[in-house]
Amino acid sequence: MPIVLDNLVAVRRAAMDLLARREHGRVELTRKLRSRGAADELIETALDRLTQEGLLSEARYLQAFVSYKARSGYGPLRIREELTQRGLVRGDIEQALRESGIDWREHLQETWQRKFAGVLPQDARERAKQGRFLSYRGYPLELIARLLRGALDD
Repeated sequence: MPIVLDNLVAVRRAAMDLLARREHGRVELTRKLRSRGAADELIETALDRLTQEGLLSEARYLQAFVSYKARSGYGPLRIREELTQRGLVRGDIEQALRESGIDWREHLQETWQRKFAGVLPQDARERAKQGRFLSYRGYPLELIARLLRGALDD
């Protein structure tokens, strides 16, 4: 039997259930609660209270998201785009990327090593293939070009 989200307690409980599984951003949590039938004014009130209590934190969500995506082999451009699509503020995204302390060159090298076994491209076709893959993963073109020339550490 589905839970009816027609009062503040039910909306808060549903939000806390979602937050217990993983960190969520406010926009994402609002969308999920709305899709479950909660009224906008109840959602806003519940989320404001959760924020005041420290149970809902955009900064914590951004930190967890950036860390997870970087461990999965994604670069800063892709992470920035995904967070923007999720409705987060550009300034907060930039701050989270800066504060993550991630060495993107090292992550690029590891991703390339896993995918291509550290073999530099021998022809234009292979260079394009490796470049497309790394670009899709969200690494800056300048870093990709230096890596594929074998000059990433310069």
